[in-house]
Amino acid sequence: METSESATKKDQYGAETISVLKGLDGVKARPSMYLGDVGERGLHHMVYEALDNAIDEAMAGHCNKITIIIHKDGSASVEDNGRGIPVDMHPTEGKPAVEVVLTVLHAGGKFDKKNYKVSGGLHGVGISVVNALSEWMKVKVKRDSKVHEQSYANGITQTPLNVTGDTTESGTTVQFKPNKDIFETTVLHYAILAKRIKELAYLNKGISITLKEEATNKEHEYLFKGGIKSFVRNINKKKAPLFEKPFYFEKEKDNIKLEIALQYNEGYQDNVFSFCNNINTIEGGTHVSGFSAALTRAINDYIRKNDTKNSGLKLSGADVKEGLCAIISIKVPEPQFEGQTKTKLGNSEIKGLVDSVMYEQLSTFFEENPAIAKEILSKSMNAAKAREAARKARELTRRKSVLESGNLPGKLADCQEKDPAKSEIFIVEGDSAGGSLKSGRTRETQAVLPLWGKMLNVEKARIDKVFGNEKLQPLILAIGGGAGEDFDVTKVRYHKIIITADSDVDGSHIRTLLLTFFYRYMRPLIEAGYVYAAMPPLYKVKSGKIEKYLQDDAKLEEFTTAQNGKAIDIQRFKGLGEMNPEQLWETTLDPEARTIKKILIEDAIQADDIFSTLMGDEVIPRRKFIFQNAKEVKNLDI
Repeated sequence: METSESATKKDQYGAETISVLKGLDGVKARPSMYLGDVGERGLHHMVYEALDNAIDEAMAGHCNKITIIIHKDGSASVEDNGRGIPVDMHPTEGKPAVEVVLTVLHAGGKFDKKNYKVSGGLHGVGISVVNALSEWMKVKVKRDSKVHEQSYANGITQTPLNVTGDTTESGTTVQFKPNKDIFETTVLHYAILAKRIKELAYLNKGISITLKEEATNKEHEYLFKGGIKSFVRNINKKKAPLFEKPFYFEKEKDNIKLEIALQYNEGYQDNVFSFCNNINTIEGGTHVSGFSAALTRAINDYIRKNDTKNSGLKLSGADVKEGLCAIISIKVPEPQFEGQTKTKLGNSEIKGLVDSVMYEQLSTFFEENPAIAKEILSKSMNAAKAREAARKARELTRRKSVLESGNLPGKLADCQEKDPAKSEIFIVEGDSAGGSLKSGRTRETQAVLPLWGKMLNVEKARIDKVFGNEKLQPLILAIGGGAGEDFDVTKVRYHKIIITADSDVDGSHIRTLLLTFFYRYMRPLIEAGYVYAAMPPLYKVKSGKIEKYLQDDAKLEEFTTAQNGKAIDIQRFKGLGEMNPEQLWETTLDPEARTIKKILIEDAIQADDIFSTLMGDEVIPRRKFIFQNAKEVKNLDI
């Protein structure tokens, strides 16, 4: 039965609460301004915008069930059991409020904080943008005991808002088909949507979000009663946690809701993921600063009070984060985002709030769980010793570099260009391939660094071992920005760092080891878009006067079919060392002809999961990954 309070809330959410800021004309002309791009990412963002509206209803306490469907005709629908978009006439626009929301830019209930204390997405811009960029859209609103429906095409209203039936339910269903003349692709992928949906389900505990795909009959419900506690457990499932139950608290103060969950593992990497209003704040911000300050202070204060032998020890923020997995989720009425990608929280008042609440909660947790506190302290103090050893190793590396030519490693064949934006370096395994690359390169702009000996798996190594490793030292020196907490991306000597490995299992292993190192110790390098993987061909084919390099078996089969039975001379390259300098220039070095793949961190959580699976200590998750992905493997070279 509905309480009088909730009934009052529903009554207050009417047509007069929908604020209007006019103008929709520019959306179709410049869709990328609103979605980021018109490729696969922008396409899926259309679904996220509709989904964000449903999540906002859930955060306001009016919705607990959301269903997303990928339909056979290429359309998508998002249904919620919230209050339903208002259907009465808008006081100034002369049309139903739902039509205003779906056809007018900057129209919605989110500008007035009476309706939504907190909201995510594009804050009311999104759903009208989705409508404008769709061939058609249909809306169904269940509200006030009636079912209301309306349809649109390219953002333009096609039918009046009609009452089509009676109902005892409430909620909104929006179905739309992205415009094929606007988007590069209109194929929605289940796996891409599932990733974001799972994240939202973790961040909004107790809300059921179901994803369905009609063509494949795939269906999955995402419901996490543990919320971000379950999130932390999931991230740590392929690691070895120091204690079983994650530390967790939820507090609300000054209309700001703060949730934090953390759990340490036996590994050496830290993974702190932060969110504001369900938006992944990948650049951090004031909530992360407050968290870090409180964590360091609480641990140091506990040592001072409870460990007389080490009472004078002062641990740094980096020391106390070794092996830490944490989720920070904050819901703020008026978030101020800044940074390069507008994903850094800037509200100054948040730092102090998070700091004080986190310190109080964690200090209490330590007092109530002394055995866990002891485990964390021991790990942090060992990390401090390793960090000091790493500092000495870095100093040794710097001193050693002074003895070498131009402070650079001896095996580096550097380029003449000093502008990093015009310079690129090829990192290659072994002297044979390195020699061929050096002979085939353009000396003005292309450098080559051959690596030798066994590559260190940094996923299993503490920081002192990383900086003391003879194979990594030349790499750190050549790139030029340092590594770890000292890394400075502005001092990097090349803006294209190209991992150049063979197209076989060994090459794949080398690529993974190098990428693990870059991800863990030079992550800004990847975020800046400076890391690439060379894509050397597996075959060279000749048929009559036609000569081609082909990437893989699929391309070879395609070429063979096209030749229709003509004689084909096929050369298979086992490795880069088998190519002469001219062939390496044509396939790998020539900027006009080569294929290289930029390495991106599309999803830091997923990246961490993959690196932990492939390079971590746990064997069972790695075996499971191999079995699940074996059917995707081509060109297996054993």
